[in-house]
Amino acid sequence: MALQILVSPAGDGWAVRSEAFDNELLFEAGGRAEAAARALADRYARAGNPAEVSIYLRNGDLAGRFVHRPQAAAF
Repeated sequence: MALQILVSPAGDGWAVRSEAFDNELLFEAGGRAEAAARALADRYARAGNPAEVSIYLRNGDLAGRFVHRPQAAAF
């Protein structure tokens, strides 16, 4: 199963949440939160683990979903 990484509104900012870390990451801008979430997902994919980033709008709608497939190790 893919690691789930969520980007969603948090007060005046945006949060990145996942079971992979204990505390949520907070950002003032949604674009920065998305970039951080996708970078984390890329790191997991490079390590051979699938990851999925889901981005939610302030009204609760799903804005986008990005699947990061595991990458084969380069020798």
